[in-house]
Amino acid sequence: NLFNVEGPFITFLTKVCDLILLSTLWLLTCIPVITIGPANTALYYATVKVIRRERGYLFREYFRSFRLNFKKAAIIGVITGILYITLGFDVYITWASKATSGNITSIFMGTYIAVLVFLTFFSLYVYPVLSRFELTLKQLFKTSFFMSMRHILHTIGMLAIMALSVVGVVFNFMLIFIIPAGATFLI
Repeated sequence: NLFNVEGPFITFLTKVCDLILLSTLWLLTCIPVITIGPANTALYYATVKVIRRERGYLFREYFRSFRLNFKKAAIIGVITGILYITLGFDVYITWASKATSGNITSIFMGTYIAVLVFLTFFSLYVYPVLSRFELTLKQLFKTSFFMSMRHILHTIGMLAIMALSVVGVVFNFMLIFIIPAGATFLI
């Protein structure tokens, strides 16, 4: 029966509604910029536990992870935010001065872009690792970076999912209410 409570159609609709609720919750808890890290960690935790494994309750698991990982995730969020802003500014300045300079600006530009790529790879792993394991910040940084390099093909796939997600939101802002949890579910 198509409309059976345990049937595939209702199960699919339930997951879609959970993805929308989780994305909305993530968006609301990201509004104070300092909480982007804890919100990302809670998003990964709740997506895996509640939506993928079908255990627990969405709001309870989200806020449990948000609270338990707040300090470390906020520190990581601030550090990566500062690094992204600094590197973005460096790339912009180097690109703007490229017309007047020679090879040295190309070397700097390549270096900044390489560091941005590695930072992005690291950022794809740090919040999921934090959501599942109890590690020191140093262990967390090392583990996340190692995983991103060790599983480079998965990392590139994750990057593609995130890039397509950003493009989707840019072209249709209403997708912000499903893409964060949807992309996390795919990853």
